[in-house]
Amino acid sequence: MSFGRAKPPTPAEARAKEKARVKRTALRALKRTKALADKAGVALSEWEGEFLDTVSERVTTYGRAFADPEKGATGAALSALQSRKLKEIAAKAEGKPPRRRFGRKRVEQG
Repeated sequence: MSFGRAKPPTPAEARAKEKARVKRTALRALKRTKALADKAGVALSEWEGEFLDTVSERVTTYGRAFADPEKGATGAALSALQSRKLKEIAAKAEGKPPRRRFGRKRVEQG
């Protein structure tokens, strides 16, 4: 007799579900960034447009856009550098100035 409780998913099912969720999240972020740039009328460089297209294609095909596990988190769809570049493109589309990559802002002492 069942009281409406579902069986907990097996570990394989849980991993597959998580992988699908991460894939959807990455694809949604890529589409949102591209749409934001198009809507704002910001001209992306040829490299940036190609980056968005190829990364979304790899995520759709393989579930992740990088092969080397040392370049990103275990369950992530994008590597750390791909995530950072996606944020830079989104900031460019929003009209925000580019962020510094290294170091701190120098404070003038007076």
